[in-house]
Amino acid sequence: MTEAEFIAALRRMPLHPGARGLVDDSAVIDAGPLVVTTDTLVEGVHFLPDDPPADIAWKLVATNLSDLAAKGALVEGVLLNYPLGDSTWDRAFLDGLGTVLTCFDTRLIGGDTVSKRGPRTLTLTAFGRDAAAPSRDGAQDGDALWVTGTIGDAGLGLAIAQAGHGPVALRDAYRRPFPRLSEGRALGPIVHAMMDVSDGLLIDAHRMARASGLAVTVALDRVPLSEAARAFGGTDRAARLAAATAGDDYELLFALPAGIAPPVAATCVGSFGPGGGLILIDSGKPIPPPPRWGYEHAPER
Repeated sequence: MTEAEFIAALRRMPLHPGARGLVDDSAVIDAGPLVVTTDTLVEGVHFLPDDPPADIAWKLVATNLSDLAAKGALVEGVLLNYPLGDSTWDRAFLDGLGTVLTCFDTRLIGGDTVSKRGPRTLTLTAFGRDAAAPSRDGAQDGDALWVTGTIGDAGLGLAIAQAGHGPVALRDAYRRPFPRLSEGRALGPIVHAMMDVSDGLLIDAHRMARASGLAVTVALDRVPLSEAARAFGGTDRAARLAAATAGDDYELLFALPAGIAPPVAATCVGSFGPGGGLILIDSGKPIPPPPRWGYEHAPER
């Protein structure tokens, strides 16, 4: 698939007015203050070599939109950097890209194409507007720690994708995460701190606490598991530890004053207090944190 053919296919996507029909090297955005985020997916690191290209397109867009959700933003549009390679793969990716852009009412602004060399490396940059933009460093002593949705489905889904068998719903949780955009809009103006759970509940809770200069206590027995996860992976301590450290959940993790109920479906999984570090409890009793708290590109503890 040539660059011209690929760009011609992109012109059939939902386009941002500032894209100017993808005939220029630059786009023009007039939307006031913008929230900007970018994510890169690398073959063999963030997705499996045999994951369907349409699912990879979905995940590339969804992970970026999840960052916008954590800022309470409306989606303005996205830029795509894409390595052209196998034509069949490229066309399947384009099909998935059109699906995910339409699903989340997201418009393509532009991007760049290069020739593929080595493992596929895909980069998307997303722009949001009208954002409350809570930071991860605003948690306060006494705040409760909440999380939307359920935790651990994607971790089980990755294992299922690697094995080639298991519940499809769990596999799809890994391949096609769903950014919590409407929840982010509702929470943005009222939370003290918010971020998405990308690398694991424990490590991301610790990151929020550390940025806020506090300690965080996480109650392992409160970590919400889906019915599919309970049936497939169990509910014992080992299963909950696996769920809390697996990552790829893309739920929203947020801090609210104690006694304040969030306006969205969510579960209280802990609290913030003075000091530093991560305190893990199970049924009210302290337990040793696991050696691995989540996914890390490099050691940070």
